Amino acid sequence: MTQLDIGICVASHIGDIDYIVQAEALGYSHAWLADSQMLWSDCYAALALAAVKTSRIRLGTGVAVSGTRPAPVNAAAIATINALAPGRTFFGIGSGNTARRVMGLPPQRIREFEAYLQTLIPLLKGEEAQFLHGGKRNLIRHIMPDKGFVNFADPIPLYISGFGPKSLALAGKYGDGAVIGATHSSALGSMWHMVQAGAREIGRQLEPGENYYTSALTAMVVLDEGEAVDSERVKTQCGAMAMAAVHYAYDQYRNFGHQPPGHLSGIWDDYTALLEDEPQERRHQRIHAGHNCWVLPEEEKFLTPEVLMASSMIGTRDQLLERLHGLAQSGLNQVMILPNFDTRYDVIHRVGQDILPNL
Repeated sequence: MTQLDIGICVASHIGDIDYIVQAEALGYSHAWLADSQMLWSDCYAALALAAVKTSRIRLGTGVAVSGTRPAPVNAAAIATINALAPGRTFFGIGSGNTARRVMGLPPQRIREFEAYLQTLIPLLKGEEAQFLHGGKRNLIRHIMPDKGFVNFADPIPLYISGFGPKSLALAGKYGDGAVIGATHSSALGSMWHMVQAGAREIGRQLEPGENYYTSALTAMVVLDEGEAVDSERVKTQCGAMAMAAVHYAYDQYRNFGHQPPGHLSGIWDDYTALLEDEPQERRHQRIHAGHNCWVLPEEEKFLTPEVLMASSMIGTRDQLLERLHGLAQSGLNQVMILPNFDTRYDVIHRVGQDILPNL
């Protein structure tokens, strides 16, 4: 059975580095700092502070965005963190959810994202890459890597975020691992098929839990005896994750015409009506208000048991341990948790007390 790590995903906050320090002390394996320039602090500034205040926890982007920084900028930034935290730095990358959508832009197209990865990968190794700009391909590399500005000597694992067949195929083709949204064992099989399909394009053989690292984003709440899955405490600890999933579903509907998943059927009409009261030219700002930090008062009514359970791991200690062991048996390597901002310390202490020692 795969050893299952538990990490934290962090809404990057320049004044909240002690949260990562505390997570390290509690035994969390990774801190993934989110990158969304219209929401939070700059992730690399926060990573730099975390690097000098910690010594064991692995540090990286969760995830950086291809459509807001050119590949050489992201490569140099994470290699700078690798100089501060050698051997424990990783790089997560995605095509852009909130980072682009809060500016009224869709995520990068798959073809653009693949071209970005092709430039990025050699740069993460300190090698020469082709950089397309203005219709011209230039050969680029970091030209002073041996003076301590950056660190390419210690490998920087590349984890690619993917939620659909095309992006997961790219993760299998180019990544050392994938960041996924599947937190049920039943969903991991189809995820692996998509990853392996991409890997086969270049002759890679990837096996669950063996030569490829997968991490799933969720929130986690350990229930007290007899506590309801939609108690006020539960909502204060994982409601923001639940609403972020609703926001994502609305963007998929608005941008691509995708119909919402079944667990949103009970709230969908009321939720879309709420958003459509917003002026069209500013709606892209309103959709993600409070994103993965808190729930707006007018959205609290949408936190039904179905909505909460779909995006978060909620259960008693024994129920959560059983589910986590099932995920490990299915080849998942890590669950990273992203609690509500105001209750983040309560969550990591409870999970650290009830879950981490028993995995």
